Amino acid sequence: MDAAEPEAPKRKRLRPEVAFLLKFAFFLVLFFVATAPKPMNDAFVEPFTAGVAKVGGFTAGLFGEDTTMIGTAIVSPRFAVNVRTGCNGLETIYIFFAGVLAFPAPWSRKLWGLVLGFLAIQLLNNVRIVSLFYIGVYFPQHFEDSHVVIWQAIVILFGVALFLLWADRYARPSRPAAP
Repeated sequence: MDAAEPEAPKRKRLRPEVAFLLKFAFFLVLFFVATAPKPMNDAFVEPFTAGVAKVGGFTAGLFGEDTTMIGTAIVSPRFAVNVRTGCNGLETIYIFFAGVLAFPAPWSRKLWGLVLGFLAIQLLNNVRIVSLFYIGVYFPQHFEDSHVVIWQAIVILFGVALFLLWADRYARPSRPAAP
């Protein structure tokens, strides 16, 4: 009889939820740390923010507003709004991207999620910027609360809801039809 070889110790695997949360935290920290240094902020964040502001100014112009772009500021004779870091949608994009990248899904579905999620978040952010511009024109006393409390919460919650929708409907493999 051969002597039985000792069994190799079983590697303890993380629960899927814990693995997701650790990956999510890793990607979230990575995105913020990567864009925080001044050279990266100047090379990426500021030009991105200026692009977001230009789209907001262009959109306000489509509604007949006489706007001029000065850096990241949308200026009209009636009101001016300055789109800064924190108003450019990047925080929500980071949260959404971290969730998508951490989720156990095929890379093709992740890629579609990243592209479509980015576009959806920026579309909502453009609505936010233009609406804040008009809140400043017509209801300036409500601008600060609308900016800091209402719209900030809406954009973040939208990113989270968008991730949940993507994860539930689009990221998982097709389920067989019930008999």
